[in-house]
This record gives sequence, structure tokens and C-alpha cells, in this order.
Amino acid sequence: MSNSTISTVTIHKADIPSGGMKSYKQDDDSIILITRDDNTFHAFDGKCPHAGADLGEGLRCGNRVVCPWHHATFDSSDGTLLEPVATEGLTQYQFTDNGDSLTVDTAAKIDHIIANDQLKETHTVIVGGGAAGFMTAHHLRNTGYGGKITLISKDDKAPYNRPLLSKAFLAGNMPEEKLLLGGSDWAQKNNIDLCLSQTVSEVLPNECTIIVSSEAEEDKKLSADFLVVATGASPIVPPIKGANLDGVYTLRSMDDAKLIKAATHDQRVVIIGTGFIGMEVASALSQAGTTASITVIGQDNRVMGNIVSETVSNALIKLHEDNGIKFVLDATVNEITGVDSSADENTDSTKNDTFSQVGGVTLANGEQIDADIVILGTGVSPRTDLLKEVNDPDGVQVDSHLQLRDGVYALGDIAKASGQMGRMRIEHWRVALQHGLVTAAAILKDDDVNSLEERVPFFWTMQYGKSLRYSGHANTPDHNILIGTPDTLNYIEYYFDDDGENTRASAASTLGRDKELVAFGELLRRGHAPTRAQINAGFDIIDQAHALSR
Repeated sequence: MSNSTISTVTIHKADIPSGGMKSYKQDDDSIILITRDDNTFHAFDGKCPHAGADLGEGLRCGNRVVCPWHHATFDSSDGTLLEPVATEGLTQYQFTDNGDSLTVDTAAKIDHIIANDQLKETHTVIVGGGAAGFMTAHHLRNTGYGGKITLISKDDKAPYNRPLLSKAFLAGNMPEEKLLLGGSDWAQKNNIDLCLSQTVSEVLPNECTIIVSSEAEEDKKLSADFLVVATGASPIVPPIKGANLDGVYTLRSMDDAKLIKAATHDQRVVIIGTGFIGMEVASALSQAGTTASITVIGQDNRVMGNIVSETVSNALIKLHEDNGIKFVLDATVNEITGVDSSADENTDSTKNDTFSQVGGVTLANGEQIDADIVILGTGVSPRTDLLKEVNDPDGVQVDSHLQLRDGVYALGDIAKASGQMGRMRIEHWRVALQHGLVTAAAILKDDDVNSLEERVPFFWTMQYGKSLRYSGHANTPDHNILIGTPDTLNYIEYYFDDDGENTRASAASTLGRDKELVAFGELLRRGHAPTRAQINAGFDIIDQAHALSR
């Protein structure tokens, strides 16, 4: 909630249509959101708890208030969190009904206190401190779970916002402490036993038991009533000669980000990979302004080629080039070459190879690119080893409640989950948060919370302060309809599985047309995504989203 200095605000009822909402910005930068259904009104803090977006700029569809930026969704009657990426619901205010107007008192909050009195004699063990593990623990406590919660993480840090490493931290726009999920005292405040720097060596799903290994102690067996496995993914290091040289980095953890941030000062940086990580790292380092040069190498002829069309890709390339990034596309890296670092007094004397420090990159066509630092943005693979005895290494097959078997759940990057758009494994932050919310509800047997059957994927990438947002899932971006002008960063693009006129769109991306993307996501969720013919005929997607939600 904003640190508001205005305690009362008068709002005219006639300003707000029934079934709608409106936000009111105040002089102190606070925002009040009013929702209306006939003669029933509700008042909330109008800033999204996730990143402060004005919720009035989003969309109301039925009882759902959807944030325009990252599609966090809240109940229009009580502010309850319905959909991440926010992790909290909205603060609700009391008001006085004056007949034709309302006087909202922002100093008088309506507390929705939920007692932690459910399943008090049970124990939930969570393996993994990423988004999925955090959200499971957090939502359990927020919705009444009274049992013991143990969260075990291999990381030495409390759960933090991993996507912001490449979106903000590397750019110098956000300090480490601001990345902590739930704040520095989250575990203590929520009575969660947070076990850091611990490794789970074995999962016994039939026994709902894990084995925890520690260098300082003997292996420990830990049993639970509910076992949640959310071990995430590891960066892929491709079989390129020289990938083990000093100066070659991957980005997955806070420690990785710190090393990259320190190592790239005044250095020639080469980034291999043109997906999200590669493009976001290029953007962040460019914004930080501390490198000597940045070159991005990609195997394809476009960036983010499995996500957006060539036209959108070209616009993104231009955005990067305008900020000093050089691209080498349609290129294969044969080798990361080294230089003689034996004269460096800091060189590790245990290394047998004299050429231990990055000196450049050699391409398949023979071209040499000088480099001091190489960053691999070459994808990730799910950490399924702990469950390899029961599932495919491509992903642990679970149902729409993330359940593997009775009392055992697998979620996040390792989960090949059954959902509205089929069975798939998706490596996105918001999806992992969805998994945590759904799992918590499954443990509590809360049937009011939607399963994955009633949710759609969503992600965003931030580059140079511009957010490209994407809702749904498409196998290819090549069956597309583009509306707007990507070069001016103002477009929406719809993706289809084929070129049929009656084929419904399965995904869409946008820069600058956020409300249209929210409307698309809501229609997709309800099974009413527009067809190619409808879009070509000038389909009003916002009006349709409103109409289907009334």
C-alpha cells in the first residue's frame, strides 16, 4: 500500500458504470480503486502490490480485476489474490455512502484475517526455494494452513526474485535486498522453517520422504504429510570447446549475477544466445554502461525466434543496436579461445592449461571475435534427477493440481503439467507462481481456487525499460497476424497453430497494447480466443472480453 497522507476522498458514484471500475490518482501518488456492481461498491488500494501499476488501467472481467502490466488478478469484491505475479491481495478500505457519492477512508482498512487453524497436526516439506516453492509456503500460510512448513533450499539465500537479476539487478537499477520475496523476515514472520545451503540427495515419493545431505552432519531422513518438489532448472552449457575457461559465465543465481556484474567492467563481452536471458543481459549491461563492448551471437537469423515474428524480432534488434549492441546472427560458435594468463599473479596454479582465460570466440565460418568475458544464454534443463525413477527427464508428469501421487507434488520448471492448453512444461516465473498457488489450494482442498485447467501461461521480458508481454502458448510464431508497428514499439501480434480462417489464436504478444493483451488472456482462459477471421474483420477484443464476463 502507498504511504498515503490523504485519509479521506470523495468519489461520485455516477463516474463508475455497473460491472466496471475506476481508479483515482491522488496528489500524494496514492491510487484508490473503486469497483461497482449495481449499487454495491468496494474500495481498494489501486496500486498492484507486485510493481505498483495502476489497476484502473487494466481490465475488469466479471469478478476479475487484471493488472495491465503483469496480469496479476484480484477479486473485485474483496481484493483476494486470484492470479500471480503478485503474492498478496489488495488492501481494502472502508467508506461512507453519501447517496450520490462515497467518502473513502484510506486510514480505515478492512482486515480479512484468516486463522491458521487448518491441518494443524500435519507437516509440509518443500524442496526448492524458487518461485514455486516460495509461493506454496506463502499461500499456505495466507489461506489458513496451521501445520509445520519446512522449506529446504540448496541456495544460501532466502527466496528472491530471480527474473529481476537480468531485468534490473545487472543494470544497477535494483539492490539485492529489494529482490527478497516477502522481505528479509518472510520466513520468521510466517513461521516457516527455512533450511538454506542444504542438499536433498534423494526423494522417496512412495514414502513421502526425503534424504537431506550435509557436509557437517550425517544424512538426515525427513518425512512429511505433504511433499512438494520444486527443484527448478540448471543452465545448459553447450559442448563448445573452451566453455570451461575462466571468464565464461551462466546466469541463474544471485551469485552468478554478482560475478558477472563485477567481471564485466571495461571488458569486451560476448553473449551466446538470443533468447530471453541473452537479450535481457545485453540490455542490462548496456544500461549499466560499464562494459567496453557487447556482442550477441545467435544461431538463428532473428532474436527470440521461437516466440515472435521476424518483423518484431527486427524491431528488437534495432532497439538493441540503438543502444550500442552488435549482433552476429546465423552463426555457430566452434570454440571459445583462451589467452596465456600464466603471468597473472591471480591465476589458479592448479590449472594445467596455460590458456585458462577467455580471449575470444571462433565461429564456424572462421571469423574471430575478441572477448574478455563470454556469457552463455543457451537455455536451461529441468532438475528432474530426484524424481527420475518415476518420470520422464523432460518433465515430471503431474495433473492439473500438480499432484504426482497422493500427497506428493512436483511443480515449477520440472513439472510437465496438465492444463487448459494441454500437457506441457513451461519455464516461466509467473507459471511457477501459479503452480505454488494451485498446490497450496490442493493441500488445503480449497475447491474455490482454479486448477491449471482454468489458467493460461503468461510471461514478460524487460529490455531498455520496455516490456514485451506474451500470453498463451504457440508452437511457432510463423502463423501470425500483426497489428500495429513494432518499430515504434506499439503492436499486438496473434499466433495460430495453422493458417485456417476459423483457427483460434493460441497466444499473443505485445509492446504498448497492454489492455488488449489482458483481454486476449481472459478470452483464451475462457475458451473464446478470437479466430483468424474475426481478427481480420476488426474484432474488438476488449469489448468482447467485457461482454463475456458480464
